[in-house]
Amino acid sequence: MSVDNFKPTLWEGALIANFHSVSIADVLATPPAEIKGNKVIFNRVGAGTLKDYTGTVDWDDIETTPVEMTFDKKKYFAFALDDVDKVQLKADVMTSTTQEHSALLAEQYDKDFFAALLAGTTIKIGSTSSKKKVTPANAYDYIVDLGTELSKKKVPKANRFVTVNAEYLGLLAKDRRFTPNPTVLANGIVQGQVIGGLQVMCSEELPANAIIANHKSAIGAAKQINEMEAMRLQGSFADGIRGLCVYGDKVLRNDASAVLYYEVGTSADIDPINVKITNDTTNPVNTKEVAAG
Repeated sequence: MSVDNFKPTLWEGALIANFHSVSIADVLATPPAEIKGNKVIFNRVGAGTLKDYTGTVDWDDIETTPVEMTFDKKKYFAFALDDVDKVQLKADVMTSTTQEHSALLAEQYDKDFFAALLAGTTIKIGSTSSKKKVTPANAYDYIVDLGTELSKKKVPKANRFVTVNAEYLGLLAKDRRFTPNPTVLANGIVQGQVIGGLQVMCSEELPANAIIANHKSAIGAAKQINEMEAMRLQGSFADGIRGLCVYGDKVLRNDASAVLYYEVGTSADIDPINVKITNDTTNPVNTKEVAAG
């Protein structure tokens, strides 16, 4: 509906914002120390060596492997608003519309981030063609399994995350080991919820039917607004605003992330052998199921 449709009548000036996800990619990724131009180079230190001391010392050269990340993705927005519209709307439509487009950029940034992280992940539980059946009885345990897989690779204990969507978070909330009323903070962190050493995060920008655990060193990511400008448009009594965002992401370690491919199951998908019956017989808790690689 065009703004022009409102010109003949007096209408409420308050604007109703659209719903958007909050970007969490920067929480999960290694940021570059410095951004110059359209390229960032991360340096990965080579493996160290230990030697038996026999009275002499041999010196090794430090080796690093450069990993290039380019800002290969570019998104822009541009919109115009004429003077009459600004007066009639009685609200800062330009500010609100700019915020709307910035939120869209943030969502696209996260979608591309998770797609790159998933594509570079070599540790997998299930597959796209053979998804694990997840229920309230085993959703928690599968996340424990993801943390175990990272530990097998000696991934550092700090800065570990697992990102789930609202659907999976709802399954976790039905497990008594998890909070029944999870609070998702503005930066995507599910407050106070750590499973198997993994800080639980929530985002709706994950690839379908996948949750991803990762250490911060698994991927590098960055974005920057190259241009944001307002201008008086020629040939009309209107102002224009346009913005250009460039961004990129690069998998730095494919052994520092793990993915679970899942689909929501039913109570019929719970193996009775793997269920421990608690005092509350209406709420069995799966404690033994281990996902096959």
